[in-house]
Amino acid sequence: MAPGGYLWWYLDALSDDGQHGLSIIAFVGSVFSPYYAWARRRGAADPEDHCALNVAIYNPGGHRWSMTERGATHCHREADCFTLGLSQLQWDGQHLTLHIDEVGVPLPRRIRGTVHVTPERLFGFSTALDAHGRHHWGPIAPSARVEVNLEHPAQRWHGHAYLDSNEGEEPVDRAFREWDWSRCRLADGSTAVLYDVEPGQPGGRLLALRFHPDGRVTPFDAPPLRDLPRTAWRLNRRMRSNSPVSVMQQLEDTPFYQRAMLQSQMLGETVTSFHETLNVPRLVSPVVQAMLPWRMPRRG
Repeated sequence: MAPGGYLWWYLDALSDDGQHGLSIIAFVGSVFSPYYAWARRRGAADPEDHCALNVAIYNPGGHRWSMTERGATHCHREADCFTLGLSQLQWDGQHLTLHIDEVGVPLPRRIRGTVHVTPERLFGFSTALDAHGRHHWGPIAPSARVEVNLEHPAQRWHGHAYLDSNEGEEPVDRAFREWDWSRCRLADGSTAVLYDVEPGQPGGRLLALRFHPDGRVTPFDAPPLRDLPRTAWRLNRRMRSNSPVSVMQQLEDTPFYQRAMLQSQMLGETVTSFHETLNVPRLVSPVVQAMLPWRMPRRG
């Protein structure tokens, strides 16, 4: 990977009964890392020395969240295995298994157990997000089944999952200011994804793609852009929908990033979406960079 670049794998999942959810992101060259940003200011920074596993568990009784950054001596990456400290991601050609052993913040509560992901179909689709082709996104398994077996917090459940990946040759702040992203599952088993880069701005890039169970990828006409209520951190966010949008649950709310479950209308259906907003100027601001080590400790 290029110095200053990044690669991440993103997984989200919701239990069949709608009571439990999770989000897991494995980073090489963590885009949110203040340590990586400080290293880039000193010169060429090695992304392999700034790896992290972000684990967010969403339960009716409360959430758990961890994102410990680890240096190269505590990480090892091969074609089918990625080890980060005591945690590990393994791919056997048909299934992705995540062995999680992390400590949450700000309360040091353990997150330990396994997450087993079985893609319904693998996709090789990838597209650029920026005008110069230095940043790419592609879903690996837009639709998958997940089996969660955690010791801490104690829970077992099955559900539906989504898996994708982003990769860049340079830091995100060189190409972007903000984006809104969402994914939802439709009645026919397909997955609709909206990637709204610089939403509503001239020169912005809008991806509205439908990933079908038979392997087809088709564009669709995105609904109108609708403003959502600002978050508690006063973060602007938007969603494309043919009807008013309701926030079902606010999952993450930070000065530069938010994640929520939304209900909206897409392609003639009422859908539930995972939705995210990233504000890059806020992320790279000195005040936020000084705050981040409290949420993202580093080991090694």
